[in-house]
Amino acid sequence: MTSSELRQSFLDFFAAKNHTIVPSASLMPSSPNLLFNNAGMNQFVPYFLGERQAPYKRAANTQKCIRAGGKHNDLEDVGFDTFHHTFFEMLGNWSFGDYFKEEALNWSWELLTKVWQLPKERIYATVYQPEDGGPGEFDEEAWNIWKKIFESEGLDPLIHIKKTSECFWQMGETGPCGPCSEIHLDATENGDTNGSLVDGDSPYCMELWNNVFIQLNAKEDGSFEPLAEKHVDTGMGFERVSGIMATTKNFTEFGKEPSNYASDLFSDIFKTISNLCGKTYKGTIPSSRDRLNEQEMIDVSFRVLADHVRTVTSAIADGILPGNEGRNYVIRRILRRGILYGKKIGLDIGFFEKLITPVVEKLGTVFPEIKKQESIIGRIIHSEEEAFGRTLDRGLQLFEKAASNGSTISGEDAFTLYDTYGFPLDLTQLLATEKDLTIDLATFDKKMEEQRNRARASQQKTVISVSSENDSNHSATSFTGYTVDKDPFKTTVVDFILSGKDNFIVFEKTPFYAEMGGQIGDSGTATIESFRFRITDTLKDKNDRFLHKIIPLEKSKDLNFKKDVLVGKTATLQLNTDRRRSIQRHHTATHLLHYALRKVLGTHVQQAGSLVTDNRLRFDFAHFEGIKEDELQRIENIVNSCILDNTAVKSYETDFDKKPENCLAFFGEKYGNKVRVVDIGNYSVELCGGTHVSTTGEIGLAKIISESAIAAGTRRIEAVAGDAAIEWVDHIQQKVEYVSQKIGSSINDLEKRLDQFLEQKGQAEKALKALQQKASANIADELIQKVDLRDGISYVIAKVSVETPNDLRALGNQILSKLDKGVVILGASIGSKASIVAFCSPEAISVGLKAGDIIRSVASQIDGTGGGKPDFAMGGGKSPNKLEAALSTI
Repeated sequence: MTSSELRQSFLDFFAAKNHTIVPSASLMPSSPNLLFNNAGMNQFVPYFLGERQAPYKRAANTQKCIRAGGKHNDLEDVGFDTFHHTFFEMLGNWSFGDYFKEEALNWSWELLTKVWQLPKERIYATVYQPEDGGPGEFDEEAWNIWKKIFESEGLDPLIHIKKTSECFWQMGETGPCGPCSEIHLDATENGDTNGSLVDGDSPYCMELWNNVFIQLNAKEDGSFEPLAEKHVDTGMGFERVSGIMATTKNFTEFGKEPSNYASDLFSDIFKTISNLCGKTYKGTIPSSRDRLNEQEMIDVSFRVLADHVRTVTSAIADGILPGNEGRNYVIRRILRRGILYGKKIGLDIGFFEKLITPVVEKLGTVFPEIKKQESIIGRIIHSEEEAFGRTLDRGLQLFEKAASNGSTISGEDAFTLYDTYGFPLDLTQLLATEKDLTIDLATFDKKMEEQRNRARASQQKTVISVSSENDSNHSATSFTGYTVDKDPFKTTVVDFILSGKDNFIVFEKTPFYAEMGGQIGDSGTATIESFRFRITDTLKDKNDRFLHKIIPLEKSKDLNFKKDVLVGKTATLQLNTDRRRSIQRHHTATHLLHYALRKVLGTHVQQAGSLVTDNRLRFDFAHFEGIKEDELQRIENIVNSCILDNTAVKSYETDFDKKPENCLAFFGEKYGNKVRVVDIGNYSVELCGGTHVSTTGEIGLAKIISESAIAAGTRRIEAVAGDAAIEWVDHIQQKVEYVSQKIGSSINDLEKRLDQFLEQKGQAEKALKALQQKASANIADELIQKVDLRDGISYVIAKVSVETPNDLRALGNQILSKLDKGVVILGASIGSKASIVAFCSPEAISVGLKAGDIIRSVASQIDGTGGGKPDFAMGGGKSPNKLEAALSTI
């Protein structure tokens, strides 16, 4: 079987067992504490935790995974063996409160031995046996199931079942957990190890499949209780089983050490690398990282490149672009690690982009987003390679310089290579090892921590956290304000909170939107009996209560703020509807901007942050380069076309798993069972809890006012909509009219007239420069006539009149060129400061005269500083009135 046939047979097998075949989740995790999706079960965690109801009882899929950075980090091992990867597929099947151990283990056996025809006598299973004090208890149920399976095949269960304390899975310190059962394959030549290699880190006995049985709930006190519903979570490394299948020729020939890289998943990439560098992959494995022979370095580099191009390609396809922070930096580091290993086998900058094609051909059919994004992936990698290429050679020069200073690379140099030149530490370590050098890691770590501290200091935020006693007993505020109503709103006061200098009121229900999802909070007024308050902002606390920030008005200022005065009273709320409508225009415009960006730049564009106010919007998004002027204009035109279309904006709640297929959701957001969908016709469909206009025509107009980079791989657009956009256009028009009047042109002829002015200006500057050069030559001739000849050296020392320090330098250079052997020292008052220059010919330098020393001496006398080389130096001072006296002392 090919790898594609193997993958499909797995999915077909479980489809026949009534499993829903679920697409792979994005590599971008929904959980903020993960760098990447790194296991098949990640997308199903909400079902295991009971946060959402699973839409199916049984599921199977192949999940894209990246393990690089964080707790699971295989990056530095990739290349040096034949089984580590940063990118891999995880085949898996799941049961959500449906079947359990009996079916799971029997189906595993059926697929492996009946469908794939693995030799039964080479298969071993593990079951959970806790150590003293370990969680849970001996998994007798799994033992008995395996016992029955092996006995039915004439195999001794005492040999083929191994008890281990390692087979217990926990999601965290508390929550769902349970025992697991691993399936191992003995790939030794004779297959007669009787299971002695199981869990022994032998390349000849590999874990194929893990069945996790989620049946317990870990409590805070360390005890365990049975779950009401039991689940199955299994995982099989696709690259591993494909590699074993290829090495053993469809599980028929054993004895050769299995290699994940032996399968056709990698052969086409190897072929492309070989065509580019003229070298051949032979599958050698280095016995040590310290000394690699030529072929070992070739083979390590081939494996690194084959793995890393799969990782980078798949990550970019899912919107994770190379950058400077977090997961984006991990992808950049992987890409640059690949480039450096490519350099080891003679590949020049620009080669990595050429490795994309075999990856797309192999993975694009099962993960269609990779095929769809092929063009943008190539552009991003091309851009990254060019950027790294500009610093690579300089970085290698710095390394060579650092390596020449002794037996240790300083921590400062290693940090500079990392911070300035983009060299990951492991690459510097590799280069150092080749030269028998070590690295001062303690200093490197110190410099890294200092950098992290600076980053934290620059990102300090003020977080308002308002709470009162018995927080857990407080009910969430009911929000009623998705439709704007000018009429006063009646509600009941349920709490009054004092937080430092700020006062807040909580109502039972409110039309005021609390700040969240980038949208600012509402404002307005509140009247409670005879007391009136201005509501300046609305926030939300951890219990989903809306906190209305208040300023007392009129006699309310004398109110003795106590809960019993306000709580339980009827309140009349008046929303500032004009402000709210302006906020809504900007929020809906933000959705249209996101749509337009993805349409013009590509679907790799993903929201990275936003701010929606009543007078502007800010939208941060993932993109790898600056947006061209024509692209920016197209984006704005698309937004305004959507506005003119006056499309209805529909909002509705639905189950998370029933949201439209084309609906965008965002990283880091925690979605419950119910979500709110904002649907703008044929343009935009997003999950969003904010408030919006009812038709796009209400926005009126949108104008982009700026586009900039805020970090590597992240761009920012600021825009205005509605009244703010009209004000912006009026402002620009006034400026255009002002310029037109100043240059005596109609607005229609403004561009033509401006071009004429610029051409005339250029001609005038050219003529002026010629006159200045002529005047400078005359001055130079005059000064040469006053030369002072001493000991064979000609001296010209003078105070002159020039416009700029550069003019002073040019004049001095002109004079020196006309002297045979000489020293030129000139000074000038330029504005409120003095400038000085000095030139020394080679003959003057040979008798001990140095321009730098001369300038330092003169500068000290005019309250300034300066310096330079022996042949040329410049300086300046704050006291031009002392210049003549200073020059006369020379």
